[in-house]
Amino acid sequence: MKTSETIILEIDPFNIEEEKIKEAAKAIRENKTVVFPTETVYGLGANGLSEEAVKKIFIAKGRPFDNPLILHVTNIKAFLEYAYVSYSLLEKMEKLVPGPVTFVLKKKKIVPDIVTAGKDTVAIRMPAHPIASKLILYSGVPIAAPSANISGKPSATLSDHVIHDLKNKVDYIIIGGKVEFGIESTVIDLTAGNKPVLLRPGPIPPQKIAEIFGDIVVPDFAYGYVEADYIKAPGMKYRHYSPDTPVILIEYQDKEQMINKVLTEYNKYSNPIILCLREHYNFFKERNMNCDIIGSEENYYEFAIKLFEMLRKYDEKVEVMIVEGIEDKGIGIAIMNRLRKAAHKIIK
Repeated sequence: MKTSETIILEIDPFNIEEEKIKEAAKAIRENKTVVFPTETVYGLGANGLSEEAVKKIFIAKGRPFDNPLILHVTNIKAFLEYAYVSYSLLEKMEKLVPGPVTFVLKKKKIVPDIVTAGKDTVAIRMPAHPIASKLILYSGVPIAAPSANISGKPSATLSDHVIHDLKNKVDYIIIGGKVEFGIESTVIDLTAGNKPVLLRPGPIPPQKIAEIFGDIVVPDFAYGYVEADYIKAPGMKYRHYSPDTPVILIEYQDKEQMINKVLTEYNKYSNPIILCLREHYNFFKERNMNCDIIGSEENYYEFAIKLFEMLRKYDEKVEVMIVEGIEDKGIGIAIMNRLRKAAHKIIK
């Protein structure tokens, strides 16, 4: 789908120009599409109460209509407006918002079925990014938004990614700098019974959720090992986060085993690149191997921030990307979820 030429607004998140954000909010009210930064990744937004507007999101991304969206709101009371939630549960949720977390709740009729893919549940989150927060506030409506990229491809963490994927497919793009976390929000299902279920790992790890909600269920599909058989939230079905260049994932293991498996794969290709851990970089560089640092064993948040950026940086520039994995702990669960979904081949 092509719109008229996309209007690009540059907004400093630390010094927001009110007129620019109000212009983008007016576009939301007029059922136009607006790309905006959040603390996780860039989002492609539209009026979440308008079927006409939401349909434009699916068309711009090439997104299947059975893949639900997330409603973005600006205050805790909005959860009560669009979903059924008890006050006791709301008190627990309030400890995590605003921030990179999405809650799946029973939806109210005010939410169009197109947002929830016809399900009786709705995913809602309250972003912490100042541009996102003000955009929702001035729009006066919840903003439905998936990640701002072509469906199935790596999410956008830089404005260049958004412009590459969506320029002239959307009405507005807000350029607001680099995002904080680099991977999509943690999604928690609060409708599945007595225990919350982790539908999609993200910046807030399961341990933190358990501190507030008690025991949490972490199914195999949350690790990216298998595909979920029922979709309640984005990222649960279909190939995701995958560049056109094949990705080979080397699952985490001791240093010697991991390096040996990387070397075996590297020697099979004429133009590969190794996206390696900082701790292994010198080993590969000293052997004149094509490599770049994607993260560190000491700082998984560094890995998260660079993940999609690196997958995009080398897409269609090399024959294959060989990526070293990390442990499934903390935010590492979210990183490995994304890598397993992106990978064409996984080596254990």
